[in-house]
Amino acid sequence: MTLKKSNHSGYPARYYRKEEDLVVCELCPHCCQLTAGERGRCRARENREGELFSLNYGEVSSLSLDPIEKKPLYHFFPGRETLSLGTWGCNLACDFCQNWRISQGDPPVRKYKPREIIKLCQEKPQEIISFTYSEPLIWYEFVRETAELAREENYKTVLVSNGFVNREPLEELIPFISACNIDLKSFQDDFYQRLCQGRVGPVKQNLKRLAASGVHLEVTSLLVTGENSSPEDVGELAGFLADLNSEIPLHLSRYHPAYKSDRPATNLQVMEEAYETARSYLDYVYLGNVAGPGGRDTSCPECGSLVIKRSGFSGSSRLQQGSCPECGREIAGKF
Repeated sequence: MTLKKSNHSGYPARYYRKEEDLVVCELCPHCCQLTAGERGRCRARENREGELFSLNYGEVSSLSLDPIEKKPLYHFFPGRETLSLGTWGCNLACDFCQNWRISQGDPPVRKYKPREIIKLCQEKPQEIISFTYSEPLIWYEFVRETAELAREENYKTVLVSNGFVNREPLEELIPFISACNIDLKSFQDDFYQRLCQGRVGPVKQNLKRLAASGVHLEVTSLLVTGENSSPEDVGELAGFLADLNSEIPLHLSRYHPAYKSDRPATNLQVMEEAYETARSYLDYVYLGNVAGPGGRDTSCPECGSLVIKRSGFSGSSRLQQGSCPECGREIAGKF
């Protein structure tokens, strides 16, 4: 936490309580206790004279058109583009963060109102809005208001998140979200505490809520050399997801040195072994940040036929009304 004076205008935040001379933020499980002028761990929420303010409301650090596969979402309207936007800050502090310049830094931003994001979609035109790049759940007020407008205008909304949020804010947001990709960094709490300054328990609980909610759900796990990449680690994580629903797509992403981590990039053989381990539990497993054929393709879990072949972030589909053309098995997702 820091007492640095904010240069951000601030917007009234939600989910907090007052406790004597403190403000206790209740957005995420850290529940930061903030004295006057103090920011939370996320750097984006501040106690101003006994009230909590969001400092990044409407502040967009990154805005672009992306293939939906880049989120990554492989079973949610593949082949479509999405208007992707992100802010700055994060409520975790992973030492291997791949987007540390915006999650942990102070990037240049441009201010937008929720209605202006909808207008951008109308001009492009785009049917999908993705909140991504940095952690969207600490951008809560802006995401909540924009997602509600999007639902009114029949746009689909995507949340790419670490899933580290308290139950009530998540439950309120779920009706306005069409799809999620949640980053389950490890199944071990020690990993979260040592390397991310967080806890895995709340993420597991939120995955259970999302899996039961009707929101389209996919999961990503970045395999970090020597930390969460063993067959035992991957098997435990994949088994947990399979207990929720064996049709949840899992993206196993290859780690490269970044931010504070100089560990070597994950060995390709380790990635292949992790892929085979996860496939013994789940119907749909993919490899990210790995060149070569096969790891991005979708095959029918019933007969093994190739139904979507991908190269980079584009692909060709053989699906017939969302089903395998060979055996008729319905492929999980939105097509």
